Amino acid sequence: MTSRKLGVATGIMLSALGMATSATEPDSRRVKGIDTLERITGATGNSVVNSLSDLSPELGEWIVDFAYGDVFSRPGVALCTRELATISALTALGNAQPQLKVHIEGALNVGCNPEEIIEIIIQMAVYAGFPSALNGISAAREVFTKRGIKIGAVPPQ
Repeated sequence: MTSRKLGVATGIMLSALGMATSATEPDSRRVKGIDTLERITGATGNSVVNSLSDLSPELGEWIVDFAYGDVFSRPGVALCTRELATISALTALGNAQPQLKVHIEGALNVGCNPEEIIEIIIQMAVYAGFPSALNGISAAREVFTKRGIKIGAVPPQ
């Protein structure tokens, strides 16, 4: 088979699988990724991805294509639940304050309420320790203040 015929055959197969066949054709994961990223983070996510273009554009592409195009956009779990899971993981890590703030903002953007976010961060004290939970509360306070959100202490059950 000639390389031209092989290229055409490959293009037909990729099209049948819903994958891009040329650099000018949008990749469906990229489109889903950009849409999901913007829905969750607004302009913040795009600026993070764009900030990588000079040193590591591939990392930005992986964030859009894999994290948001393949994982966050899956239909099995609501975006609010995904954001709460992300907040718990970033809180537990204890060393990802900028990303934690972005995802607290994202959780609010997709309908999570501030009390849920605080409860998830409090729960991380059990699994990640008090320092991580305290840092998470500090990040939440900063985001809530920026947005003008005021909540009182959640009474214990």
